[in-house]
Amino acid sequence: MTSLTLGNGVTTALGSLPHRDLPAAIEFALTSTAIPTVPTLPRRSPAESPIAQVLVGIDGVTLGQYGALSVDAARLDPVKPVTTDLHHDAFAGFRSFLAAAPRTLPAVKWQLVGPVTLGMALLRAGVPEHTAFDLAVRAVRAHLTNLLDIVTDALPDARQLVFIDEPDLVSLTESSFPIAPDTAIDLVSGALAAIEGRAVSGLHCGGDADWPTLIAAGPNVVSLPAQASVVESAGYLQRFLERGGVIAWGVVQTDGPIPHSAERPWRVLTELWCNLVSHGCDQVQLRTQSIITPSGGLGAHTPEVAQQVLAIVGEVGKRVAEQATASRFVLGA
Repeated sequence: MTSLTLGNGVTTALGSLPHRDLPAAIEFALTSTAIPTVPTLPRRSPAESPIAQVLVGIDGVTLGQYGALSVDAARLDPVKPVTTDLHHDAFAGFRSFLAAAPRTLPAVKWQLVGPVTLGMALLRAGVPEHTAFDLAVRAVRAHLTNLLDIVTDALPDARQLVFIDEPDLVSLTESSFPIAPDTAIDLVSGALAAIEGRAVSGLHCGGDADWPTLIAAGPNVVSLPAQASVVESAGYLQRFLERGGVIAWGVVQTDGPIPHSAERPWRVLTELWCNLVSHGCDQVQLRTQSIITPSGGLGAHTPEVAQQVLAIVGEVGKRVAEQATASRFVLGA
């Protein structure tokens, strides 16, 4: 695994923003976290929902006015090249961000729905299983490659952190899941491989997932919720850290009540780290190989709440950075 310089509590965001006003969303994205995140804005347009965005360029699949998928089975072709039309409404946030960002921006984070979640969406829309996942793999890899090129051209100095977003992997071990866990992880690994060598790869799965299995897919960064169930995977997390991996800790839950300050998220994170250390994790690596984020996207909230969440994320990140610096000082680094 590539050794990473990301860590020490640096902050970034996940997923969507709630803004309807495009310039306001871009300004917010550029100023709210240490590593700015290219925003998606599903409230501005259903075309910017995560699934809709990655469907762009697949012949035979269209999106209705309110986000419903429509499939023309006769036009589906799993081997036809998929194009990335940055002028499509699905990429309004993406292109506006690149136009507004300083060309010397040192780092940028963006995300794309992964092949398992896209394949599941196509399957639910009536596409046969084999065709659905073949289409999903081709579309995700094509968009990743094209967007990596586009970001490199626009922001040549920026180190890219690219997250594959796989919310459907929460159900990976359920008996009703349509593909085997090994097959699903192979699909995710292929998407991550399209990022390797050009950017830092991340894997996000909202909710309480089978973290050892997700780590096995091979991301450089794994996004975890800061919750007690993570302790069950302490041994796997320590081996991940020893290989140079970085953990993005979701310190503010975005699917429930939002805290008013950083005190509770900070307490939850430090207690979680103490439990992980008692189960074999290295306390210095936990701090120095950490990114601080919300637990998920902010599209379901208001811009004011989004600002509050990322302010809390920033405060927790600052405290982690202070502890990481103190740890290195004590060790004589």
